Amino acid sequence: MKNIHISWRITAVCFGFLTGIALSVIDVLSFASQAMWLILGLILLAVGLSRPSRVFLVLAACAGLSLGLWRGTSEQQALKAYEPLLNKVVSLKGQVIEDVSHGDKGDIRLQLKDVHIDDQPLHGKVWMSIDTKQEIKRSDTIIVRGKLGEGFGNIPASMSGADLIGLQATSKADTALRFRDWFANGIRRAIPEPQASLGSGFLVGQHASLPGELEDQLKIVGLTHAVVASGSNLTLLVGVTRRLFLRISKYTATLSGGLMTAGFILITGLSPSMTRAGLVTGLSLAAWYYGRRIHPMVLLPLAATITTIATPAYVWGDIGWYLSFGAFAGVLILAPLLQHYFWGKDYKPNIMMEILIGTTAAQVATMPVILFSFGTYSTYALIANLLVLPLVPIAMLLTFIAGIAGVWFGGLAHVIGAPASWVMKYMTTVIDWVANLPGAQGEIGYATVALITSYGLILLFTAYMWRITSHSFSSDRNILIGERN
Repeated sequence: MKNIHISWRITAVCFGFLTGIALSVIDVLSFASQAMWLILGLILLAVGLSRPSRVFLVLAACAGLSLGLWRGTSEQQALKAYEPLLNKVVSLKGQVIEDVSHGDKGDIRLQLKDVHIDDQPLHGKVWMSIDTKQEIKRSDTIIVRGKLGEGFGNIPASMSGADLIGLQATSKADTALRFRDWFANGIRRAIPEPQASLGSGFLVGQHASLPGELEDQLKIVGLTHAVVASGSNLTLLVGVTRRLFLRISKYTATLSGGLMTAGFILITGLSPSMTRAGLVTGLSLAAWYYGRRIHPMVLLPLAATITTIATPAYVWGDIGWYLSFGAFAGVLILAPLLQHYFWGKDYKPNIMMEILIGTTAAQVATMPVILFSFGTYSTYALIANLLVLPLVPIAMLLTFIAGIAGVWFGGLAHVIGAPASWVMKYMTTVIDWVANLPGAQGEIGYATVALITSYGLILLFTAYMWRITSHSFSSDRNILIGERN
């Protein structure tokens, strides 16, 4: 009957909610109506949060489970509207969610939201490939026609080889996108390719313009995460902004960090990784402002729950969502435990060692999902990360300076952008060298049993280290705001 802090009861609700979302795909659970799951969940929530004892912790978890089943079953019902339309030729209208990518045959690949099929509004996203030479950007509205096929992962439907019927350049209203492209063009005037595209990837997550060969090499060496909009890019920018404005006041530092977070997300797009990164960074900034800390075992489930309230389909197969939270769990939970267990409580690693420990932890936490989803692994990922990641902050700063030069200083752009070119030339050389080492990428069969077993072993080892070290996460360096309490 020992008292439990409210944060842990909220965590129990979050874990229950995520479990409910996952279980909502089971048809047998439809024996209860959505209203019943909602009412039951709200009653259990009120009771479970009313008392700080461990008994009520179980009720809080059951409340989350009921609410997750309600949210998940309601989403499932909405997505069933696609079923009568599968394997039929339809006209589809929707808005492009993120930057488009290009297939091996030159086709354009993208995802749409705000979907209308034959003027019928539908929920969820649709993946498609289009054979067209027209330029399509994020936020554009397109009209296509083709055969609607089954979806995959968290996407309820797809369409391959669609015919582009109409294109409305609604991306012109996306101010953040226009600013990003304007600044990226400045970078390209100051830095030659492919270094310019690599710099744009570091700074604003614009990876769609990467040359195909470089993009493949980044996948082989396990460095794709460095050139997509991610928490690491956002963490660095918010950390620098916070330190600069902290000289004025704590309020100004927090406000500037919040504005930086919102602006970065607008520029890069609302992908699952950026949704998670924005939530985690925002919650950490708020806690820092009020003199509090959020335990990572509270922070991550809370952020995951908030994202799935809006989009339950993340739980049903969004690999990026799982990799995003897995990497963050590795950095926030596994890395401090590894450091404490092997080097002791008072060990303060240098930047190279800190990157090595953090990268190792993130690789361990995400490797089972990568093997299960793609069946490939990067043999020399640690080497590539260790040789490249320490220079990413410098590359981002120099790319930013080069972009300003490209926008404002014209003829001097190449001179001012030369340091950025040199740093990223080193990076592309390392990436090319590692990618061409013998056995740089391997293939492996990885079944569901192996996935569950792997994470079971990781959890057991994590619990063992925690028990042996009695590690206190409140003393860890906060990677989001660059402080140690």
